[in-house]
Amino acid sequence: MKRLLLLTAVFAGAAGAADMTVLHYVDQDAGDPAYATRILVTPSFLRMDGGDDAGDFVLLDRKHRKLYNVMRDSRLAMVFSQGTVPPKPADWQVRVLALPAAKGVRGYRLLVGDVACSEGTVVPRAEPDAARAMAELGRVLAATQYRVWKDSPRELQHDCDLANQVWNVDAVPKLGLPNAVREFNGKTRTLESRARQPLRPELFRVPAGLPLIDAPS
Repeated sequence: MKRLLLLTAVFAGAAGAADMTVLHYVDQDAGDPAYATRILVTPSFLRMDGGDDAGDFVLLDRKHRKLYNVMRDSRLAMVFSQGTVPPKPADWQVRVLALPAAKGVRGYRLLVGDVACSEGTVVPRAEPDAARAMAELGRVLAATQYRVWKDSPRELQHDCDLANQVWNVDAVPKLGLPNAVREFNGKTRTLESRARQPLRPELFRVPAGLPLIDAPS
C-alpha cells in the first residue's frame, strides 16, 4: 500500500566534494521530437532533469539506493526503492560484441540471441563514476521496469526491454560512459557535452515539505 509521508529532512550534497560532473545528452523517442537531458553526478547523488533548475527532476540517493521522482506541479515525489527481479531464464543468452569505432570511443552491439537490442559507442575512460551512477540508477528501477513489462499486453512484451531495463541494465555503463546509443525501438541518446562544475548542493535536495509517496517495487 502506498503511504503518504511528509518530508522532514533535507538531502545534502556530497560531503567534501568540490565539484560535480555535468553531462548534457540529446534524447529522442522514435517518431517524437528530440529533447534535452541533463545528468548531474556527485559521489552521493545523481540528478536527471531537462536542464531547468526549477523544473521536475529525478534524484538518486546512491548510498541508500532510493530514487525520488519530483513532480512540482503535482506537489509530490514518488519514491522508488531497489527491489528484487526474478532470476534470468536458464536459456537467457546476452552477448556484447565489439564494433569498429573512432579513436577514443568503443563501439558495441548488445544482442539477445540474434536480436540487436542496442548498439552504439561509449567513452571507456571518461567520467567512470558517472557511468557507475547511471548503472546504479538502472538497477534501482529494474524491478519497476520488470513489473511494467509483465503487466503489458503480450504483443508489447519484448525480450530487449528485459535486457535493456532489467537483467542487463548495467551492461552498457559497465563498458564506459554512453556516448551514442540506439535501442531496438528506435530510441536514441547522444552525448553533447561533459564537464566539471562547482558543486551546487541545492540541486541535490528534495524540496522541503514535499509529500513522498512510496511507489510499488
